[in-house]
Amino acid sequence: MDSARLCRCVFGLMVVGLVGLPQVVLGGRRCNFPAIYNFGDSNSDTGGISAAFAALHPPNGETFFGHPSGRYCDGRLIIDFIAEELKLPLLSAYLDSVGTNFRHGANFATGGSSILPGGYSPFHLGIQMSQFIQFKSRISALYTQLSPSGTTPPFKSFLPRPKDFSNALYTIDIGQNDLSYGFQHTTIEQVRLSIPNILSQFFQAVHQLYKEGARVFWVHNTGPIGCLPYTVIYGRSKPGNLDQNGCVKPQNEVAQEFNRQLKERVFQLRADLPGAAFTYVDVYSAKYALISSAKNEGFVDPFEFCCGSFYGYHIDCGKKAIINGTVYGNPCHNPSMHISWDGIHYSESANLWIANRILNGSFSDPPVSIGETCFLYQ
Repeated sequence: MDSARLCRCVFGLMVVGLVGLPQVVLGGRRCNFPAIYNFGDSNSDTGGISAAFAALHPPNGETFFGHPSGRYCDGRLIIDFIAEELKLPLLSAYLDSVGTNFRHGANFATGGSSILPGGYSPFHLGIQMSQFIQFKSRISALYTQLSPSGTTPPFKSFLPRPKDFSNALYTIDIGQNDLSYGFQHTTIEQVRLSIPNILSQFFQAVHQLYKEGARVFWVHNTGPIGCLPYTVIYGRSKPGNLDQNGCVKPQNEVAQEFNRQLKERVFQLRADLPGAAFTYVDVYSAKYALISSAKNEGFVDPFEFCCGSFYGYHIDCGKKAIINGTVYGNPCHNPSMHISWDGIHYSESANLWIANRILNGSFSDPPVSIGETCFLYQ
């Protein structure tokens, strides 16, 4: 970054916005990202795990798409609202082979994924990195080999241009499953002690992306795991286990420690890779703010969920079971009033509420909107 641009960024960071938060002032300019490449878990999976294994069932997708879209939600996810904010099409899952369009990016996130291998899903972050590197390499080869005459084959309209990779936005939302899997199979303290190793792998993955030309990163921290209805159902029986809002304290404390160390790693990446821009997004605080003020925001009890069941019997969303004359798994009639869709994942209305608060930079470091992040490194 040259001295003039550095001065503009530093000056912008010193300006105080109307809401009392420091804002980066960039003259009203907006980034023109040609593509988004996303890495993560079910919080941002737009069809990967569904394509790889078994398709999701209705009522998933009912609110926005009218049918299952491969998302663990009644509608759109935060990554969808990111794409809409940047005036780009919704991302196709890399693993989906039918009807996909990668012209404006690809989504490598898959449900159940973790940073480390050995969790719920085989598609851990290392595999997602390998998929991206192969994807980029094959795109470059296709453009080189199949256009010797300089003409543009029709198939290219569905593929990114090689030059777009270095100008794209790279979004990362992963880590929740590393903690959740640890909570299920080890102790709270063991999970806490595993955080440096988890983040070491994250650190290496980002360095890989940088070597492949990635320059603008939007990194989400992990959400309040202890506030998921699933966690509360199984964790509230222990005396003193819940905080003032009804969330499970030990799980949230570990999530907060994970986020503290993640933020340190992002700061280290800024020092190591000065040619890149890193925005750290405090999704935890945005989600916790919603949960703690659910009724004031027009939602029902934040620990009620719309689809599936964990009460007495575990019934996945989209399935039903009749046990002793009781029907389990009937979906609710008003998903827009629920924060939780299925006890683990957020509803579209909750995702929209959160997106509206994080995309403008209010929960980011530096406090810059997603549409301005590219100017932080240029």
